[in-house]
Amino acid sequence: MDQPAGSPQDAQSLPVCYRHPDRETGIRCTRCERPICPECMVNASVGFQCPNCVRTGSGTGRAPSASQPRTLAGGTLTADPRLLTKILIGINLAIFIAVQTSDALRNDLVLLGAWPPAPYTPTQGVAGGEWYRLVTSMFTHEAPWHLGFNMLSLWWLGGPLETALGRARYLTVYFVSGLAGSALAYLLASPTTATLGASGAIFGLFGATAVLMRRLDYDMRPIIALLVINLIFTFAPGFNISWQAHIGGLVAGVITGYAMVHAPREHRALIQYGTCALVLAVVVLLTLLRTAQLT
Repeated sequence: MDQPAGSPQDAQSLPVCYRHPDRETGIRCTRCERPICPECMVNASVGFQCPNCVRTGSGTGRAPSASQPRTLAGGTLTADPRLLTKILIGINLAIFIAVQTSDALRNDLVLLGAWPPAPYTPTQGVAGGEWYRLVTSMFTHEAPWHLGFNMLSLWWLGGPLETALGRARYLTVYFVSGLAGSALAYLLASPTTATLGASGAIFGLFGATAVLMRRLDYDMRPIIALLVINLIFTFAPGFNISWQAHIGGLVAGVITGYAMVHAPREHRALIQYGTCALVLAVVVLLTLLRTAQLT
């Protein structure tokens, strides 16, 4: 029998989840305001959102002022949280294939301080004005094993970090770490040594991942063990590895990663990108210092 409006039974009844009609709930999506059960709740900066609003980035329009869901670092949630990691791997693979057919192209992309040998009158290399090498060397590999190891590490570390930080912040950490590694290699390595590989940026991801795991109070033993193993190979004789690029990237990754996951919400973007800008300023300063030494 139908109950009259205003009866006790009507007052005590709860709406049902719009995705699971058999479940009563008192929670509503902060965007579309439809009722959602615990299984459908997605954490947002304010309240919860339903999976449909998270996936499409929009609701029915009944709650236009509601905040969009954000990652731990304040990034926007996306449908494919590994997209930039896939693109970075694709760029590395494309450049690897290209340099296999042209030694001249590889020589134009690697990190080279100055050429010819001392006394230097640089016409080629970073000291000769080719600062682009600080970036292009991050995507250049010579041997298949070198590419394969770096790309496996990028996939293993980059995917979860991209998910946690959001695309813009993840890409910033990657490039700042890679540039820091290139700058330290330029500063400390022989100017005629050709340095190449994504290792500096990847060590930056190691550092940022360790900071993130600490922030989330996860078991850090796996990431520390993996980092120690990589550092052993970095300094082991006979491997011909640029320890400067690895250490530079690692330090930059720790610094920028800490800013990403610990910045207070009130000034989050300012602190995050301000810290990255300071690290980049150090990169520029080191590059100018080394260039002055070689010219």
